[in-house]
This record gives sequence, structure tokens and C-alpha cells, in this order.
Amino acid sequence: MTALLQVEGLRVEFRSRRGAAMVLNGVDLHLNPGETLCVVGESGCGKSMTALALLRLVPSPPGRISGGRVTYRGEDLTQASEARMREVRGDRISMIFQEPMTSLNPVYTVGDQIGETLRLHAGLSPAAARQRAIEMLRQVGIPAPERRLDDYPHQLSGGMRQRVMIAMALACQPDVLIADEPTTALDVTVQAQIFDLLRDLQRDKGTAIMLITHDMGAVAEMADRVIVMYAGRVIEQGSTAQVLGTPQHPYTRGLIACLPELGSSRLGERRDLPEIPGVVPSIWELGRGCAFRERCPHALERCAQEVPAMLDTGGGHGAACWLLVEREGAVRA
Repeated sequence: MTALLQVEGLRVEFRSRRGAAMVLNGVDLHLNPGETLCVVGESGCGKSMTALALLRLVPSPPGRISGGRVTYRGEDLTQASEARMREVRGDRISMIFQEPMTSLNPVYTVGDQIGETLRLHAGLSPAAARQRAIEMLRQVGIPAPERRLDDYPHQLSGGMRQRVMIAMALACQPDVLIADEPTTALDVTVQAQIFDLLRDLQRDKGTAIMLITHDMGAVAEMADRVIVMYAGRVIEQGSTAQVLGTPQHPYTRGLIACLPELGSSRLGERRDLPEIPGVVPSIWELGRGCAFRERCPHALERCAQEVPAMLDTGGGHGAACWLLVEREGAVRA
């Protein structure tokens, strides 16, 4: 299958008085039509920065895309003009941002904000854009959309604001939807409703979804494929069954081991959850070698000297870990 979106060697650096720091360091990923790719990892690993880089929204200065390619339908977006990117954003590639209260403009009604997207990209008249906005609010499950259209963001609940963001992102029926932790701070009932909504819209329109999350439960529920990020690099990738069922990287195994298991202990028995020791290193402290080595119980001498290559363990499953070199069949991806 030809990838709809292909990212190769993506690098993003930020400059400060201390010099240049590499926030993304050679990210590779692809997204196929109609599939859901989940990007997981701890806070600060580069998930959201990857999404911003795909849409050329890295704040500049101090940040900039310093290398790599982002290819959408054969077009390298890193070389596109700003005018071209304005055509792509919100039309062919849309994004649901992490916090809707800060992403929606507080001085415009939600109808005005959805309508602006439709007038800009679809060329609709104000009346037609308003009618289409009502249809989108109804589609994402907001009751009385004709009335809610004239509400301001502060008049809506967190779940309804997130639905407005989804409606805005999907108004022009994009090929790619990037959802950056779309259920953060929402209760579990609303989370389930939003995931159901994304699945329904994907089924009806064939939209490819890149879901950024740290919630492994959401990964198990939503993903076709998974990539795991750490310190600005992809350190494991594969199908959901492969990554969750047979994780190859020590970091991925640690993430999964930290999940509580319902019914895993006898009634009344307390079970302490394991933890990954240490913290994600600062971008100023990465140095040479594997960024996870100080937290890894299996670190080798080689891990302090060389950045591990992505090794293929078979069936499209790969991990960037020198331990795999010792296993038969692990080859450079």
C-alpha cells in the first residue's frame, strides 16, 4: 500500500543561548489511507513536536526544521511555500489540538470559527458555511446545534469544546487527521464517546488518523499500528498486537509493565506497580549513545557509544536496541 503521509529523517532543533538542541532527531514514520497510527511515549519525548512539524507549525524562532522530508501524496511539505501550507492545513491535513480552550478563539462563536474554515478552504458563502457548520456539530453529537452554533467557547463544557474542535478539523473532510491527546482531562465517558466518534468518521470517510497519546488503553482500543518515541527518536514500531503483545525495546516493556491489570491479584491483596527508574534526559544531556541507557537494566557498553539503529525483528516489527543484535534474525530495518 502506498503511504499517504511519509516522514523520513525529520529533525527539529531549537536555538538558545546555550546553543542548538535537537528536539527531533531523525524521526521516520508513515501513515496509510484509512488506518490509525498511535504515537506513544512519556511527556517531552517529541510526540506533539512531531505533529507540529508535519504541519510546519514549529515556532520560529527559536525552532526550525533542520532536516528530513514530510511527503504528502508525493509532495515534500518541508519545501512548500507558506501559501501552499495554508491550503493544506485544515483542508487536506487537519489537527485536533490538545487543549481546546486555548485552541479556540474566545472572542468568536464556535459557528464563526467552523465557518471560517469552510469559507477559506471550500469557498462556501456565509449562509452555506453556517448550514454546513450546523451539520458538522450535529454529526459530532452536539445537541441543539442551531443554538450552540452561536455560543462562545467558555459557554461549552470540556467535552463539547473538544467536539467542536473535531467538527472544525473534519469540516473539509481531510485525508489525514492528527489528534494530539484529544481526550486529555475529559472523564472516561466522554473519552469513550470521542473515540467512538473518531472510529465512525474514519469508517464513513476513510480518514487516516495519527493519534498522539500516552494512554496505552487508548492504543489497544484505537490503533492499527504503533510507534513508540523516546527523547526525540522512534525506538519501536509495529502492529498493535506486536508492540503490545511482544514488545522488543526495554522502554516499551517498561511502559506496558506499568499498566494496572484488573483482576491480576487476589481480593484484598495489594500489588505495587513497577516503575521505570529515573527521568527522561534533558535535550542538553543526551550526548552519545542510547538516550535510555541510564534507565535501562540491560544496558551494554555499546549503548554508551553508539545510537542504536532500528532493527527489524520480522513482520514489520522493529526496535532501536543493541540487545536485538544478539538475537538471531534481527537486521537493520
